[in-house]
Amino acid sequence: MGRLNLLIFILLFNPVFGNYWAATPIGDLKNHTFTAKVIRVMDGDTMEILYQNVPTKLRLAHIDCPEKRGHQPFGNNAKIALSDLCFGQLVTIYVEKYDRYRRLIAVVVNNKKQVVNQEMVKRGMAWHFKKYSTDPLYAGLELKARKNKIGLWQDAAPTPPWLWRKSKHSSSLSEKKSK
Repeated sequence: MGRLNLLIFILLFNPVFGNYWAATPIGDLKNHTFTAKVIRVMDGDTMEILYQNVPTKLRLAHIDCPEKRGHQPFGNNAKIALSDLCFGQLVTIYVEKYDRYRRLIAVVVNNKKQVVNQEMVKRGMAWHFKKYSTDPLYAGLELKARKNKIGLWQDAAPTPPWLWRKSKHSSSLSEKKSK
C-alpha cells in the first residue's frame, strides 16, 4: 500500500504530472501572448500545446470546423489541414480568453507567420463562428472561400458544425427516449 500512496502523491503533486490532470491551465493566461509547441491536434479547431512543460488545450478563436466525431464531411480534412499548418511547431499564441471547458481561446501564428485561424477559413476548412466573433476579416475570408468553392464549400449545402452537433445531440436523445 505504501508504494501506491507514493505513486498517487507523485502524480498529484509533481509539477509536470500534477498539472497535466488539473482542471485549469497554469496561471491565468487571458490576454497573454507567448510561444509554445503544438504537441497534438484533436480536430480542425482544437489542439494541445506544451507551455512551461504542461500540456494545455487550446481552441482556435473566431472559427468553427466540421466535426471529426460523428463523421461530419470534411472533419478529417480539417484536422489534417490544421496539422499541416502547425503540428510540431513552436507557435505564437495570442490568448483572448478561456471557454467554459477552461480551454484557451486564442489566435495562433505559425513559423511561416501565417495566422492559422485565418488560414483554416481561407482553405475552406472552417466557418467564421459568428456566434462568438464579429471580426469582419473572418466573414470576408469565408465569403471568398464560398465564392471560390474551396474546401468544404465544394459541397452544395454544407452543414455548419453548430447545427451538426445539435442534430447529433437531439438524435441521441431520441434514441435514449425510445429505449
